[in-house]
Amino acid sequence: MIQLTNLSKSFGGQTLFKDLNLKMSSKQKIGLIGRNGSGKSTLFKIILNEESHDTGEVLIPKNYKMGTLKQHLVFTEKTVREECALILSEEDQYNFYKIEKILFGLGFSEEDLEKDPLSFSGGYQIRINLAKLLATEPNMLLLDEPTNYLDLLSLRWLKQFIRTFDGEVIIITHDREFMDAVTTHTMGIQRKSLHIIQGNTSKYDANLALSDETYEKTRLNQEKKRKELEEFVARNKARASTAALAQSKQKMLDKMDDMESLESESNLAFNFKYKESPAKVNLHAENLGFGYKADEPLFENVSFALENGKTLAIIGKNGKGKSTLLNYIAGELPEQQGTKTSHPGLAMAHFGQTNIERLDTSATIIDEIASVDMKVGIAETRSICGTMMFSGDLAEKKIEVLSGGERSRVMLGKIIATEANLLLLDEPTNHLDMYSIDSLCTAIEVFKGSTIMVTHSEMLLHRLADALIIFHKGGAEYFDGTYQDFLDKIGWEEEGDVNEKPKVKKPKMHNKERKKLRKELTQAKSKENSPHKKEVEFCEAQIEKLEEKMKVANEKLTMASNAGDNAIIMEASKDVGKLQGEVDDLFERLEIASTALDEIEAKYEALFSEF
Repeated sequence: MIQLTNLSKSFGGQTLFKDLNLKMSSKQKIGLIGRNGSGKSTLFKIILNEESHDTGEVLIPKNYKMGTLKQHLVFTEKTVREECALILSEEDQYNFYKIEKILFGLGFSEEDLEKDPLSFSGGYQIRINLAKLLATEPNMLLLDEPTNYLDLLSLRWLKQFIRTFDGEVIIITHDREFMDAVTTHTMGIQRKSLHIIQGNTSKYDANLALSDETYEKTRLNQEKKRKELEEFVARNKARASTAALAQSKQKMLDKMDDMESLESESNLAFNFKYKESPAKVNLHAENLGFGYKADEPLFENVSFALENGKTLAIIGKNGKGKSTLLNYIAGELPEQQGTKTSHPGLAMAHFGQTNIERLDTSATIIDEIASVDMKVGIAETRSICGTMMFSGDLAEKKIEVLSGGERSRVMLGKIIATEANLLLLDEPTNHLDMYSIDSLCTAIEVFKGSTIMVTHSEMLLHRLADALIIFHKGGAEYFDGTYQDFLDKIGWEEEGDVNEKPKVKKPKMHNKERKKLRKELTQAKSKENSPHKKEVEFCEAQIEKLEEKMKVANEKLTMASNAGDNAIIMEASKDVGKLQGEVDDLFERLEIASTALDEIEAKYEALFSEF
């Protein structure tokens, strides 16, 4: 297993991370999270020896093989067979059976081996790369955003593959649901440090929040103590009678560690502007159809009625026409089949690839966002820029110098500045980190208008979709129900790969037996929680009492200092030091008990979910 010891890395004077430590265990599957630019991909490159590090060590056991699945797919050969043969070593170059066995296991047929790799869907192209990777027999997989550009079916297949991989995994992905489904641990680069917990991303966030709260309380207490000591030294160092004591206090000050304020991490904050509308149904579509070639329609007979406040999701494989349908609804393509009827008060805001390409590259960010509506003042425009993480001088940057992700944020800023009651969103989560995606989900949930979105994120689908248009079975059909309803009632007909393990159905449990088991689990959970809850309550109560005592002792110390009473000064200083030590010990106990409660909650949540 790999081990990182005191690893540090800087770029151009800016520290990405410092003193990172990690020791992986057998078959551990870790999800690596952090804000965009925190150094996740750089850490991967350091582990793979593709990037140097400033200090520290990367220890990799002898004969331990690491494999990585790159974000971008590049094929140089004309057939799958020739492409995969590139990975074979000189002594293995005639042993193509090794590759064939893997390819067949990944769902390829004998005929597929002679096809051009570029003729396959994105999901199968990923499988070709996986076959090449697995032929090297890696002990560990490093996966950097493997979900990018994959459709729903490919994502579901990849999820199952990672779960059953017999080795270690570290994965970077902005898809929270995907990460939680395949990992045993969550690890984050936060404030230039590395934190790891056993459990999912939600538990990680909760633990980090508790740790930050404890740190901040300790820092404030220390700051208060430092200020009191500094005031004491300033008042007493010039007096002969108290100079020795002041010198002693100065030594205490010199030994105190500096606890810096926690840096707040920037996060996108969405709030779509709703344009009032009396309509109950914003848009009615009847038998929509379109094709770039007259005899090859991408979709036909698509009908739906979109109620105000509802979300319609368009889903399916890549290249089938999902974005085309969204653009057709937006009126960006010539009408061919069917009719669209909208309420007179309908106001649309469209986020799509074609819109991003239309950004004025010679304009600044602030000018481009301001161009949406002349009624939007400079203060509000500046606020929207800040919301999209372009605060201050960053708002004056030209569009032409921005990355693809930054341009997406500008386009989102324009959507936010637009008064609308129908949002059209084409893969809005691309280029966003996990926390920004959470903010986007919340904004769509609270938006009073309707939303039509194209997405491959199962998290968004489960959380937001009220109805679906599914591209499958050679066409597109409307489904009036949630994504879970679709999976339960219809499902993806393409699923059922040989790599998928058969599901063993559990015997049905009678209600009486279920209630009995739930009651027993509830009692067991309560019993296990009880000592930790008592510990939390005790610590919180004691900390509150001790802080009151410290307040009294500090007041006593101040009065004695003003009066020059050395005996009382020494006594009060001793009391303050003792009380502070007790408070610090209690905060440590509080953190241990809170962590134990989180672990118990996660354990029983998994047990309850079984029935």
